Amino acid sequence: MLYQVRLIADHKNLSASPCHCVPASVLIISIQPDMILRRAIVAITATVTFCFLWSSLSLAASKQPKQPDKFPPNPLDITTPDPLLPPSPAKKPLTVEESQRLEAALSELNQQAAAELQAGNREAAFDIWNRELRLRRFLGLLNEVQALSRVGEIAWRQNERKEVQYITQRLQAIQKQAQSQNQAGLPLLQALGQAYQQVRSPKLALEVYNQILTLERMDGDAAAVVETLKTIGELNLSWFDYPAAAAIYEQLLKLADSKGDGQNDVTYLEQLAYIYGQAKLPQQSLKVRNQLAIIYQQQNNLTQLPALKMAIAADYESLANKNPSLVQEAFKNYQQAYTTAWELQQYVRASEALEKLIALYRSQKQIEEALQTSQILIKTEELAGDFYGLMKAYDQIGQMQLERKDNAQALLAFQKGLELAQQLKYNEPYFTQQIQKASGK
Repeated sequence: MLYQVRLIADHKNLSASPCHCVPASVLIISIQPDMILRRAIVAITATVTFCFLWSSLSLAASKQPKQPDKFPPNPLDITTPDPLLPPSPAKKPLTVEESQRLEAALSELNQQAAAELQAGNREAAFDIWNRELRLRRFLGLLNEVQALSRVGEIAWRQNERKEVQYITQRLQAIQKQAQSQNQAGLPLLQALGQAYQQVRSPKLALEVYNQILTLERMDGDAAAVVETLKTIGELNLSWFDYPAAAAIYEQLLKLADSKGDGQNDVTYLEQLAYIYGQAKLPQQSLKVRNQLAIIYQQQNNLTQLPALKMAIAADYESLANKNPSLVQEAFKNYQQAYTTAWELQQYVRASEALEKLIALYRSQKQIEEALQTSQILIKTEELAGDFYGLMKAYDQIGQMQLERKDNAQALLAFQKGLELAQQLKYNEPYFTQQIQKASGK
């Protein structure tokens, strides 16, 4: 007996499939044996299922979304025609009238962007600013750089990192273009240097300012050279490049000396003292600070002398690690710092100098001298009205008396320290413990 098997298939899906094993929507199979019939049905079912799966996978793959570009294009490089521009602006320069109209329109765009930012619409604001900046290039490189500088500062303050990056890239492109076309004159370079500062790119700014410095020296413009050196020095300091900053301020100092410019001498020496201090170069620092000390005394500018003398003493103390004979210079300058501060009634500064002096005595195992100085410190802290400093002074005396095995004097010092701690409501358990220790409990 013949058996007919009718299998209905989705002709549409099958025809879309690369599988061509089922050519029609109806399959008719005539089979005699039962066993063969069952096997045929299983085989046909498996084949059709495979084809359906293949079609589904292909369709799903075709519907997968495209991955976004990893690095979106710089919006400042977009060259889409803009209705604010006349036809073919790249082929011929704008007329004076066209430039004036464009300038007015771009000023309006700037105001619109500022209003959007004020309203909290940051994305819309920078979209408008980017349009303005794209159009600025038709008004000349200098005009564009000045606008980039303005918007770059806003972008940096708003923490718009991508915008800062876009603007920095455009500034670099302008710089490269200007140099290749010999258009990098002083006005454009100065604008570029300022713009790089606005987007906080000190290394790029330094490169430009060094070019400016070369041109100014060629022109013999001494005043401009000084101002540019100051800018370079400040940029190096902002980058924490102390050696480079020191080299610049040494140049400035020489220029001031050559002109007899005493006021700027002091300014540059103070800056150098700070730089050498930050760079941990006590030898260079000492040279500069000793010069400053002489100038302060000559100018009778004594108010800054105590702090300066303390810094000089610290430099000698640092150098004494390799040359112990310099310890006496450290002692002398701490003493001078205290004396001058006392005379000026700068009691807080006098206390600081005495504390440094006591620490130095202790480091040299001169406990008696340290104790004597501590008694002066007590009087000074009382005059300064510094109860916390007074409490610390009594604690220090107590510790030194314990070192001398004079527990009775140590006990007195700790008891006075405890009285102050109770008034300040601070560190009372510590002094109670020290009293017990001095009492032998």
